[in-house]
Amino acid sequence: MRIATFNVNGISSRLPVLLRWLGESKPDVVCLQELKAPQEKFPLAAITEAGYGAIWHGQKSWNGVAILARGRDPVENLRGLPGDSEDIHSRYIEARIEGVLIGCLYLPNGNPAPGPKFDYKLKWLERFFTHARELLNSGEPVVLAGDYNIIPAEIDVYKPERWVNDALFRPEVREVFARLTAMGWIDALRILHPGERIFTFWDYFRNNYARDAGMRIDHLLLSPSVAPRLIASGVDREVRGWEKASDHAPTWAEIAGASAP
Repeated sequence: MRIATFNVNGISSRLPVLLRWLGESKPDVVCLQELKAPQEKFPLAAITEAGYGAIWHGQKSWNGVAILARGRDPVENLRGLPGDSEDIHSRYIEARIEGVLIGCLYLPNGNPAPGPKFDYKLKWLERFFTHARELLNSGEPVVLAGDYNIIPAEIDVYKPERWVNDALFRPEVREVFARLTAMGWIDALRILHPGERIFTFWDYFRNNYARDAGMRIDHLLLSPSVAPRLIASGVDREVRGWEKASDHAPTWAEIAGASAP
């Protein structure tokens, strides 16, 4: 099973790119972020024609997450991150697919930091940490995939000295990511590519993609019951170079089997 995460940066404007990538790569499960479309504007007909079932949580102009499954319909388990009934942002959705629980997340950016947006990011992160701990304690096979808006380490960004005060690289958010991995979650990309500089995002400005001036902020965290089945992981970097592409590239992990741990 190949599970991918892809921040599409607007599903309406990037739909041709998404459909081309689905057709060429044929991932089994896809977590999408930044749909930037209300619930009723999700392009279900096009997704269905491409061979995927879908669940989604839209929001007008901002945010929005979705889970696609090739040749089947995801079974929704949760919509919205627990812990704050007043948080109406569409940033988390969860589904069961072939014996694996898939959590799709779009973590707040948090800039400028310090400030209210950074405070919201930290609160959201703590709620996510609590939910991740509960999932881990369940013993269920789980993959938490999405745009974390966290640069875990200096190796994960071009010229890290330029990012020391950015909300994506602040010690507070990196510490939570480190707590997640210390708790038992496995970083699918880093565990198979230790010491290798791999990016998943390149800003549109300053010719960053051509210069490979990027960062790694899209992650797949695997529970201990999934991690031993990890076969491969990587980034479909070339997608970022397509015409009218998102500023993110699809990031994926391949696990052996479907339902058996």
